[in-house]
Amino acid sequence: MASMMDRLSDVEWATYLSRNHDAELPQLIALNNYYEGEQPLKYLHPELQKELGEQMTQLIINWPRLVVDSLEERLDVEGFRYPDAEEGDKELWRIWQANGMPVKSQQAEVDSMVMKRSFFVVGTNEKQADTPLVTAESPLQMYADFDPATREIRAVLRRWNDIDPMTGALLQRHATLYRPNSTVWYDSGAPGTWKETDRDDHGLGDPPVVVMPNRPRLLLPGGVSELADVLPISDAACKIATDMMVGSEFHAMPRRWALGFDKNDFVDKDGKPLSVWSRLAGRIWATARTRKDDGAEVGQFPESDLKNFHSTIELLARIVASLGALPPNYLGLVADDAASADAIRSREARLVKRAERKTTPSGGAYGRLNKLIVRVRDGEWDRSLDGLETMWRDPATPTFAQKADAIMKLVQAGILPIEQAWEDLGYTSGQKARMRQMMDDQANRLSMADLHALTMVPPTPDPNAPAPQPAQQPALSAAA
Repeated sequence: MASMMDRLSDVEWATYLSRNHDAELPQLIALNNYYEGEQPLKYLHPELQKELGEQMTQLIINWPRLVVDSLEERLDVEGFRYPDAEEGDKELWRIWQANGMPVKSQQAEVDSMVMKRSFFVVGTNEKQADTPLVTAESPLQMYADFDPATREIRAVLRRWNDIDPMTGALLQRHATLYRPNSTVWYDSGAPGTWKETDRDDHGLGDPPVVVMPNRPRLLLPGGVSELADVLPISDAACKIATDMMVGSEFHAMPRRWALGFDKNDFVDKDGKPLSVWSRLAGRIWATARTRKDDGAEVGQFPESDLKNFHSTIELLARIVASLGALPPNYLGLVADDAASADAIRSREARLVKRAERKTTPSGGAYGRLNKLIVRVRDGEWDRSLDGLETMWRDPATPTFAQKADAIMKLVQAGILPIEQAWEDLGYTSGQKARMRQMMDDQANRLSMADLHALTMVPPTPDPNAPAPQPAQQPALSAAA
């Protein structure tokens, strides 16, 4: 049964998606600002902020970026393998590299973790027909609508603007609407409307777009931000750190007090008033007033050591480490256990497991992306790609010696073949091909040497040659 959404025209879809994207953009921009360390100061009374004015400069402790980067750094794609293949497919990896995806995929992973999702778009390549064009897109420019019944993508809109580089004025708005059987391009028409400029009725049956959500849920197919749990803690840490810097100006140095003076006493030799800082932090005060005659007296309060700020920031850091599955040393904390290899692996266990879980939805997105790539290149769907495996580098961080020792024992026991050992050690497809060729060349050299030894004719002995004399034994001494 067709729903009301199925009866929308293309331009109505573009208007609908634009409105929904505009409603979500403030939240996405705020999340992106947290990752970039440009978030506003929270937990500060407005009157205090007004009084301090420009003197209040926020100190940013960028834990949100640490939480995201610590996870993303463990997600490296090394290839794609068909279900029955022994190694990664060279053609898929060639297309991947030709589009700069080793870098773009990392950027898409970061955007996905920060802003809930990122996108990949597949299209034809006018310069190279056998290499479809793949681009990674930001959720700041792209929005997808999911069918609530099937959770499949019904429509995707990408928007971008032409900006005057000299004045920064908006020149033109552009949009591309991706539907299951067509792609439509628009320019801005009348205010709040779109004017169609081009169209491609490709008939794919699916939009040529892949969504890579972060932590998708059954009713949240678009994902959630990896920063959702740590943002309040990050705001608190920035507030405490900013307070500490304000306290260091007013309390870390001894505050002075003076009795029997007025502001006219704090002037320079020309009678001009001294600045506030000179009154607060001047090294020497001199005056003609006396304690006996004028009741003048000066002194200072004890300075503060600011330890209360240190302990609060450390407590917040431990909370972030727990929420972000980060080892304590990532946040500069001293761990309670000894720094042994087992202790290091134990600290990283949750982070490694979180990275392994992240590879499942990301690997599924890359599988759908490769199906689209082959469909655009060949003109038909390849069902053998349904079980395509994304090959990931091991997210754990054992030392190379430890890993090599464990793999060597498995090879010697006959449990692990040598080529699987190469893969487990993290060698790329190109490196494995070179090592395979080296082994073949070495085997050929040994075979040729054996063949040469078998075909060698021993020399004919000379009958006139003197017989070899036996070696003389040394005489024993009398003392012996």
